[in-house]
Amino acid sequence: MTALHRRNRVRGVSANDVSEPIEPGSDVGDSTGPRPETSRDVIPLREATRAWFAISLQTFGGPAGQIAVMQRTLVDERRWIGQQRFLFALSYCTLLPGPEAQQLATYIGWLLNGVKGALIAGILFVLPGVVALLALSGIYVAFGDTTFVEALFLGLGPAVIAIVVQAVIRVGKRGLNHPALVGLAVASFVALSLFAVPFPVVVAAAGLIGWLLGRIVPNLATTKTSKAEDGPPPLLADDALHAERPSRRRAAIILVTGLTLWVVPIAAAAVLFGRSSVFVDQGLFFSGAALVTFGGAYAVLAYVAQQAVNVYGWLVPGEMVRGLALAETTPGPLIMVVQFVAFLGAYRDPGTLNPWVAAVIAALLTTWVTFVPCFLFILLGAPYVERLRHNRSLSAALTGITAAVVGVIANLAVFFALHTLFADTTRINAGPLSFEIPRVDTLQVAALAVTALGCVLIFGRGWSVLRTLGACAVTGIVLHLVTAAI
Repeated sequence: MTALHRRNRVRGVSANDVSEPIEPGSDVGDSTGPRPETSRDVIPLREATRAWFAISLQTFGGPAGQIAVMQRTLVDERRWIGQQRFLFALSYCTLLPGPEAQQLATYIGWLLNGVKGALIAGILFVLPGVVALLALSGIYVAFGDTTFVEALFLGLGPAVIAIVVQAVIRVGKRGLNHPALVGLAVASFVALSLFAVPFPVVVAAAGLIGWLLGRIVPNLATTKTSKAEDGPPPLLADDALHAERPSRRRAAIILVTGLTLWVVPIAAAAVLFGRSSVFVDQGLFFSGAALVTFGGAYAVLAYVAQQAVNVYGWLVPGEMVRGLALAETTPGPLIMVVQFVAFLGAYRDPGTLNPWVAAVIAALLTTWVTFVPCFLFILLGAPYVERLRHNRSLSAALTGITAAVVGVIANLAVFFALHTLFADTTRINAGPLSFEIPRVDTLQVAALAVTALGCVLIFGRGWSVLRTLGACAVTGIVLHLVTAAI
């Protein structure tokens, strides 16, 4: 009995539920091809729920940190999904508007447990952040002081740097199986970091280059593996198909349901509070923002800040930065900062409601219209993407995008490190070059010390992410108290 069969028997998945491999280039619609994975849960739903909840408590540091946590937990430790399949799903999510890490969790949840798994994974991914940021927004409005949060983030932020570095190394090792892909990853990093090339342009160019390389290098989309490093085979094999087939009926049901869930709360707000209420303005504005958030939160925050301050007057200048700082201290996507914006805007313009009630309603409504599209995009598109996964041209294009994603994660890691280890940076604009450099005199020694500790625990001691975050959080609080006492 193989290790995989033993693991499946323990988890309630029989050996017959594991798909046979698909031959490269085979027609996925051919009835003579391999049978797909069964529709039953790959992992018991209760076990998967516990895992997603544990992941949700570790998702600090923006998309780079969140992808790092899922890479380590789902691919490296639990062996629930293969590396190539993980990267393929990430490449698809990168093409969508919205937070790619949350959409990746939703996609993998669907692979493991169907629609229920997608909803559980996606909701749990954002739930701790929603609760935490709602509480922090209330504290900010009531007291204007977040000293304890700043002390906590002094430990969590630097720890995330070590986690992200580990993710870049691991994903790069397994996803960049050809020198051309390594070059593409480096080029993407340079384009984003030094030339400020728009994210959609980088992704589109990477897809085109990957497609062209696929015509020259037939094995481009094959991920290299190391048996000694990878351990037992993953439960979701890289070359297996998901059982849920796309259909017009399924697509119509999901589309109608998703659009209804998206629109009804805004319509209800218009009926209950009037078209001119802050709730309707925020619902419509953030619904539109959810459709243009390509490249993550940072790509759209400047637009949100400009509209929230200058057009709607929900914030005063400088509060967007404070909101982003609060969002960075909480688990979940950084786009959650829109909840802070909505909370303050409704608190200051509550209409006939109590300001606190209005603020909570606005925060929850904004969170709803921001993330409902994410579930809609994944549940609508995932079955089609699964059937196209073995199309050589598409696989080659997405392999190019995967290489670019490695550069994107590295760029986000550098951005996060710059703004964590240094209090101030300077932007250099010289011809086509546009990049930030740190002001050395603003180096935060305490943050650097915690980063070093995180690297020692992750790379030297092999600690888990959660254990490392806990140790660094305690260290950050102690350092903050010592600094304040001096």
